[in-house]
Amino acid sequence: MTDGKPAADEPAGGLSSCAEPGRDGSQAEPRRIKARADFLRAARARTVRMPGFMLQARDRRDEGAIRVGFTCSRKVGNAVARNRAKRRLREIARIGLPHLGQSGWDYVLIGKRDVTAERNFERMQADLNAALRKIHG
Repeated sequence: MTDGKPAADEPAGGLSSCAEPGRDGSQAEPRRIKARADFLRAARARTVRMPGFMLQARDRRDEGAIRVGFTCSRKVGNAVARNRAKRRLREIARIGLPHLGQSGWDYVLIGKRDVTAERNFERMQADLNAALRKIHG
């Protein structure tokens, strides 16, 4: 999109649809959950506790895109520590959810004190994969 017009393979507006599968058969990058009501609905759904975080998952009963939210309470630490923990959670979700997440589901990743920001990144990815397998059987 160098001349201000979308390329032939690019949808109008320059944004790709989250419902379209990726080139490797996985889903596109998940959408973000931002509304408090959606976080509360996820909190009443399935929960899996892992060493580096807690995962809450809710089936929305539609075929929409995967949605994901992130939260860290003040127990995790000051703003710098919470932001670092959320950055790490965002990255493992970006890598793992398109492959193991399911359409029509909401996922909320909750950071843990002293663990989320310091745990080995590969272990965090393995934790997410294991949590998604537990949720989806």
